[in-house]
Amino acid sequence: MEDFKYWKVYLLGLGFFGISVLWPLYNAYVPIFLKDFALPSFLIGLIMTIDNFFAIFMLPFIGTLSDQTRTRIGRRKPYILAGAPLGALFFALIPLCKDLGSLALMMFVIILMNFSMALFRSPLIAFMPDITPSEKRSQANGIINFMGGFGALLAYFAGKPLYDANKAYPFLAGAALMLLANLLVVLFVDEPSQYRVKNEKLNVSDTLRRGSKELRENLRDVFASKEKSLMMMLASIFLWFVGFNAIETFFTSYAKFHMNISESTGALVLGVFSLSFMIFALPSGFIGARLGRKKTIRLGLTIIVVCLLIAVVFSRLLRDSALLFLFYLVFAISGAGWALVNVNSLPMVVDMTRSEKVGGYTGLYYFFSMAANIVAPPLAGAFIDLAGYGSLFVFSIVFLVTSYVTMGFVRRGERAES
Repeated sequence: MEDFKYWKVYLLGLGFFGISVLWPLYNAYVPIFLKDFALPSFLIGLIMTIDNFFAIFMLPFIGTLSDQTRTRIGRRKPYILAGAPLGALFFALIPLCKDLGSLALMMFVIILMNFSMALFRSPLIAFMPDITPSEKRSQANGIINFMGGFGALLAYFAGKPLYDANKAYPFLAGAALMLLANLLVVLFVDEPSQYRVKNEKLNVSDTLRRGSKELRENLRDVFASKEKSLMMMLASIFLWFVGFNAIETFFTSYAKFHMNISESTGALVLGVFSLSFMIFALPSGFIGARLGRKKTIRLGLTIIVVCLLIAVVFSRLLRDSALLFLFYLVFAISGAGWALVNVNSLPMVVDMTRSEKVGGYTGLYYFFSMAANIVAPPLAGAFIDLAGYGSLFVFSIVFLVTSYVTMGFVRRGERAES
């Protein structure tokens, strides 16, 4: 591996910054847009999964495909150049579809946006371990997540006044930032030399064949291997993302319809979570490197569960401003816990394989996290329809506790010393 430089990771983090500007805005405001069509929560949750439908099938394959790609600019950048401009365009069109009053058109644009984002998400994230040695990957992922947290923070805090001024403004600003950030990555972060070839035409059919072969090998690693660490790690990722995504998707609705505050204020509470996540992303990488990734992840899960239990209990005892203050506090602490979990999980997955298959394993990581994003909204929505918005946190606690249990069966994925 060529000389490692932290500044390169910060620059690469701009790509994740750009992606992280889009998704909080999407999750905060698209359910509200859909509610304007008088849809039940279950159906809204189901519709919110369609934007991830292509991703769960594409991300593992695109990751393995990028592993096998060789061009003059590298193996990851061609996918960034293909997906980022289209993703920005379709994201910007979402509020226009809402204003036109066409649910069908909105769904069409959401599907195209997700398809475009799926073209480059795995290659972009796999770029980090490409330029980072194993023993530095928790710290580097802390930087990547710090940049992502900053993007989410910007989305929530700048999104509120923009949304209040015009519901289209956050989408237009988010699209522009995502496009610019990924352009800077392509221009200024070089891929390792062994993945850049000169005077060689890209053989598409051969790349597809080799990518398909690698994908089959990766799936055997998950389901057919006698050693189950990878399977249990991916199961844990699925479970905690179900718990997390339920809150991310429905908290603005919870705020509006259960706490009787505006959806933009609910988004601001999520913004406090993102601020805390951003602040603790960098230290979480160093904590994981020192304490161990598995122990750090389980510590983070414990913190989140305790915070949610406090929210459940005191939401029955407090009202109005006191309750809102409690939620700001609980979400701030939970953001730190989520940083401990999220920063150390991807390095555990990619350190279960060799460098030639990092993109494919990154795709597996996103397959299970995106699968959770498909399961969580309709499942949580159905739970809310049956038990009311007050049941939202209980739903999340069940899945987070289960992920803590499955993490106990993971035996590999700690850093490898150079």
